[in-house]
Amino acid sequence: MPRFSHYEAALGSQLFEKIRNCRVLMVGAGGIGCELLKNLVMSGFNKIELVDLDTIDLSNLNRQFLFQKQHIKKSKAQVARESALKFNPNASIVAHHANIKDPQFNIEWFKSFDIVMNALDNLDARRHVNTMCLVANIPLVESGSEGYLGQVTIIKKGETECYECQPKPTRKTYPVCTIRSTPSSPIHCIVWAKSYLFNQLFGIPEDEDEELDKELNDENANEIANLKAETLALKRIREAMGSQEYPKITFQKIFNDDINRLLTMEDMWKTRKPPATNPDASLTFDKDDIDAIDFITATSNLRARIFGIEEKTRFQVKAMAGNIIPAIATTNAIVAGMIVMQAFKVLNGDFKECKTVYCSPDRRPKSILSESLNKPNVECSVCQSAHVTLNVNVKKVTLRDFLKEVVQGHDEDENDICEVSVEEGGRIIYDVEYDDNLDATFEKLNITDGKMVKVTPENEDEENCPTVFAITHRQSPNTWFQIDGDIAPRFHTNANSNAHKRKLDDSEVDPQEESSRKRPAVIENEVIVQDDDLIMTEDGPQRLIVID
Repeated sequence: MPRFSHYEAALGSQLFEKIRNCRVLMVGAGGIGCELLKNLVMSGFNKIELVDLDTIDLSNLNRQFLFQKQHIKKSKAQVARESALKFNPNASIVAHHANIKDPQFNIEWFKSFDIVMNALDNLDARRHVNTMCLVANIPLVESGSEGYLGQVTIIKKGETECYECQPKPTRKTYPVCTIRSTPSSPIHCIVWAKSYLFNQLFGIPEDEDEELDKELNDENANEIANLKAETLALKRIREAMGSQEYPKITFQKIFNDDINRLLTMEDMWKTRKPPATNPDASLTFDKDDIDAIDFITATSNLRARIFGIEEKTRFQVKAMAGNIIPAIATTNAIVAGMIVMQAFKVLNGDFKECKTVYCSPDRRPKSILSESLNKPNVECSVCQSAHVTLNVNVKKVTLRDFLKEVVQGHDEDENDICEVSVEEGGRIIYDVEYDDNLDATFEKLNITDGKMVKVTPENEDEENCPTVFAITHRQSPNTWFQIDGDIAPRFHTNANSNAHKRKLDDSEVDPQEESSRKRPAVIENEVIVQDDDLIMTEDGPQRLIVID
């Protein structure tokens, strides 16, 4: 009997054929990701690409079952692929040990998939994938877990709210005066030990930043001088034996002076790779660093005792200092199963049957609940923007070309630039009071393949919404640029095309037409998508900050 005959019988041959042929992008190979990848290969999905930047830590092994002790320090994506293929050797899994925000994962790459499944554990990457899926118009299955809580939802452009439609809780912060002078709870002492004392002792003081690059030794010192210095150093150590200075002198000799001396011996490193040196390097807090946790535990409890505050165990301090949210393997398995069930509905075209599904132990006897997908939030600056893919030669096109030929859609007088602001990656590239970059090329402005450029009109209204341009670099001799997305594709043969020029005297210009000149890309035969039919709905249950 064929391996997946039971799935085909349960799902139907038509849906099962879609499952076998669809291309799946899976982002994240952590707690949920391991369970999800196993589910995918055992459900008949044959074409999977997996992206994850992390490597395997010892603390991952209790819940990320695709990894074992011998895999520590290896790529999660690569090891997950190798382990998953043991469940289904016929599956095609491509693993990328990389950041999903890397330029190689551009819009064209996203468009090659039929569905995207998120199993991420950080806000920034989630926002990026959300935006890419909106621009590429690819359905996204978003998920996450937190202890016993789990959540799965579907994001589809124009039909559901996106990841940014609901505000995310901000990270908890503490006043400096409370941390430094008036702690009243254990967390205040822990934050003081982690964020203040640790950095003061082991970090880099701000006034010393410019003095890091100093030579360690005089390269011209001869071996005789080194031998004499070695003899004197050993004599000093023997003389200091039993004194309070003895540990310090011994440590300095073994872990500093001897190492520096060995580094000057050129013959030693002719046949071996010399160690990298950075004697003034600072330490950064790492929750998996045993010594760092011991230090934070000791100092925070000393401070807690001074102020009469409850002391915490090492385990509790690690959880609080590292902002560790407990992860439960069973919850991850449930969430991964719900992802695949929702994916079946998306692939089968039953989008109206898709739900936002929650897993919660507080709602017994039903621990798994579902609700209808929310409509897009009309106030959301992400999904309510128009999304356009712009194919252009970033080495040649200037910001002025972009504004006049793409945004305005015509070539007017040199000074007639539409009243918009242009942003990329949170930085202002252009606005009505900042035009220094008009003649700079995209490449010079670091607007390269894969970057997102947001154009916002000065006066927003229902017909004048912000537009996000996904930049794709192309070198085409026939077309100056090409756009597709919410605005219909349009082609120009060159930057000086007269097709869209309008040479009217001021007396001939209608006021309404003059106003429309300042709007982005509204020309004949273009389709501007308006969301007049969207309605606001009552807020559903509080969304979780979901991480695995």
